[in-house]
Amino acid sequence: MKVGTDGVLLGAWTDVSFRPKSILDIGSGTGIIALQLAQRSDAALIDGVEIDEAAYEQCQENFEGSPWGDRLFCYHASIQEFASEMDEPYDLIVSNPPFYSENYKSDEPTRDMARFNDALPFQHLIVCAAHLLSETGVFALIVPKKEEDSLIQLAAESGLYAKRICRVRGNLDSEEIRSMIEFSFVQSVPLEESIAIEISRHNYTPEYIQLVKDFYLKM
Repeated sequence: MKVGTDGVLLGAWTDVSFRPKSILDIGSGTGIIALQLAQRSDAALIDGVEIDEAAYEQCQENFEGSPWGDRLFCYHASIQEFASEMDEPYDLIVSNPPFYSENYKSDEPTRDMARFNDALPFQHLIVCAAHLLSETGVFALIVPKKEEDSLIQLAAESGLYAKRICRVRGNLDSEEIRSMIEFSFVQSVPLEESIAIEISRHNYTPEYIQLVKDFYLKM
């Protein structure tokens, strides 16, 4: 599985200034977001949960090969199974969930599972995150911009409220395509911001470079 821009953005943007002691990455894939958060924080416990066996094995390998392997662990399970068995809450939960709901499937079931929200419906994700999140915790995820309003409404039904929103556009002239949202159990007026990735092809904006420079060898 390739490292995607969405995951790197979320791993770089998510707030860790409140020094979470425990972190959960739902749908870890290669483990990139968990690895970024290990690099950015001193959290003693960083767990991933991944349902696909090949992705899980790659995630474990990446965790073990990193400088933070003693703080990282990946579980091979669905988030529904994981949530039903875990008792201790997490201070920070992150997710780059599957979200392609269009009626299209490729010939690669594994790739489809990673990209389609029938593998992890947003409702299941929200309910499980609310169950696993500590009272003062933060839940952060990235979704298509068109899903933002419905997701915020869905989260409110589980007592989670948007506290910070960053809308992402591919370049300075394009429409917003992604929304990164942080939720908490405290109802407030969310802080809203935006970021563009490129000025022109492979010519990145200063804001994007500043956000992700610690995670690329060439930036």
